Parts: sequence; C-alpha cells; structure tokens
Amino acid sequence: LLKSQHKTPSDSFFKHTVYGLRYAYRISGMKEMRVMLPSIERPHKLPVVLSRSEVKQLLKTPKLLKHRLVLAMLYGCGLRCFELRSLQLKDLDFDRKMLHIRQGKGRKDRYVPLSQMQIRGLKKYIASDNPTTWCFNGYDRKGNPAQLSAMGVQWIVREARKHSGIQKNITTHSLRHSYATHLLEMGLDIISVKDLLGHADIQTTLTYLHVAQLGRQKPFSPLDRLYKK
Repeated sequence: LLKSQHKTPSDSFFKHTVYGLRYAYRISGMKEMRVMLPSIERPHKLPVVLSRSEVKQLLKTPKLLKHRLVLAMLYGCGLRCFELRSLQLKDLDFDRKMLHIRQGKGRKDRYVPLSQMQIRGLKKYIASDNPTTWCFNGYDRKGNPAQLSAMGVQWIVREARKHSGIQKNITTHSLRHSYATHLLEMGLDIISVKDLLGHADIQTTLTYLHVAQLGRQKPFSPLDRLYKK
C-alpha cells in the first residue's frame, strides 16, 4: 500500500515504516500481524574498488605524513574506520611486522601484517609527532589530544580523493574493499583473506570474488580483441 500510494517512496522510508509496525505489533501483543508485513530485500551492490595505480596515486596525495599513514593503514591492513581510530602505540609490533587489532567487529582480536614501508613511515611519524596513547591523535573541544574522530578520518579520505583526481566515490571502507580484492588478485586464498578482514562468515568474504580479476585468464572486453591488430 505504501509503495502504491507514493510514486517514489525511498527504501529507507519504506524500511523504517515496516520496522516501526513490527515494533508496534510486538509491544501490543499482536505478533501474528508480523506475517502480514512485506519482507525487506537487501540491495545486492558490489563494493567500490580502486585499481593498484589509483591506490598509489591516493597514498601520495596528502601533504602531511600523518594523513598519508592513515590512508596506508586503512588500505595496507584492511582496517575498518573504528579499528583505525582505536589503534594504540602498544598495538604496533615492529619486530614481528604485525599489527594487533583489538576488539574488532564482533569483539574479536586479530593480527595483520605490517609492510616495511608502513613501519618506516610510522617510526618517522612517531618521532616527529610524539603521540602518547593513540597512534593517530585528534583533539577534543578543549584542544587536548584525543582519539581521532570518525569525521576526521572521513575528511582525510575525502580530501585525498578530491585532490588526487580520482573520480570514483571513495569512502574509508573502499580502501578495505581494495585491500581484500588486491590480496585475492595477488594469489592469497579466500580463507586467509577472511581471517585478515575479521569476517565471521565466509559468505561476506566471497563478495570480493565477484570484483577480483581471477582465473586462468584475466577478464577482458571483446572490443580489445575486435580491434586488435
């Protein structure tokens, strides 16, 4: 009825109407009414993935080392935004070249490798900026060092995309998507990628098989062969 009465009801408006009715039925003791509500289908969208050259372009765009490192950690370790913000100096293991991610999604810890390039940059950054607890500090309303905010991370990614000239709609999660896709394309098995990403369900990781260029022959456009001399 809602879909038919409105020409363009948004998916969000429709979804929250259904959720609201479900809640109203439950607290009113009319649980049987739930079966009359329509199901909500989740859109099957593929993630935005950067090419390797686009990642290199993005990483070199920011002028500040701190901002370049934020991008390098999101991509090079496949971090979620809140995982990056929660990183502490004690989580960096330069000797073993590992990063300890504490209490990720699902309250699970995991380890991911650090590249030598990240280690060099982090050591230089720590020596110059002298952070005390958090790897990447922001500032609170009083101007005191604090955990970097989500808006701060998003601003770094947004500014880097704007000045890099890349046209794709890049978010903080796009770098994590690119991390997973590139690992698969570079030959890492799907189970290892699942563990590095901290996924609870392998089905979530399998999404990247739809965007990774895998197989015996790299996919190509027939136009490339049609006009090939």
